[in-house]
Parts: sequence; structure tokens; C-alpha cells
Amino acid sequence: MRGLHADTGYLLYRLGLRSGQMFNTFLQESGVRLRHYAVLRFLATCDGTLQRELSTRLGYDPSAIVGLVDDLEKLGFAERRPSPDDRRSRIVVLTEGGRTFLRDTDEAGLRVTNDLLAPLDAAERDTLHALLLRVADRP
Repeated sequence: MRGLHADTGYLLYRLGLRSGQMFNTFLQESGVRLRHYAVLRFLATCDGTLQRELSTRLGYDPSAIVGLVDDLEKLGFAERRPSPDDRRSRIVVLTEGGRTFLRDTDEAGLRVTNDLLAPLDAAERDTLHALLLRVADRP
């Protein structure tokens, strides 16, 4: 057991798994899973994007993106629209309902983060965040 705890990659995996489980528990009431939430969060950063871009940026299989967007359309959180650059393509955009859902879940996300990072003080949290950004932004 001690060997696993010496492995940073394993610890990151465990933290991600625990975070996902905690957040999924909250999201279950809404019918949304963490994968849907990730799509919504990404869509909130842009004015719309192609499904293949969602797949690339989120690291999800393209066939999974189709189902996730279908689900989000049924909930009224996202919609497909013709691309302004290419009439044959469709972009996925966040709807007002999706924006409202994200605002309503912000507090729960903060609670999950605070629970996970409870052992750290504010300066340690800032340092961890900065380090994770540096690693996550690497190609």
C-alpha cells in the first residue's frame, strides 16, 4: 500500500475518482452525469463549437459526444445550430437553460472542492491549483 501512495499519478487518479463520485452524487438528482457537466462547462467558455472539437478538447470518443449532446438537448441545456462558417456543419451551443443549470450547480461544485481540499490551507490550495494548471495546460 505504501508504494501506491508514493506514486503521484496514482494519487491524482484517486483524487479525481473521489471528486467525480462526490459530484456525480449531487448531479444524479438532475439527471446529469459528470460527463454531461464537462460538456456544459466547456460550452460555457465559447460561443459554440463543433462536436469533433468537443471530442478532442474533452478527450471523449466522438460517438460518446453525440449521445451526450443528445441528452443535453433533451434537457434543454444545449442545442445544435448551423455553423456560420460551414452550412454542412452544426455547432453545439449552451442554451439559457444550460447557463442557469451551471449557475445553480456552482455552489455544489465549490462544496465538493472544499471537502476534497479541507486538509489544505488557502495558500496550499492556491499553490496546488497553480501547479495543476501548469500540468493540465501542457500539450
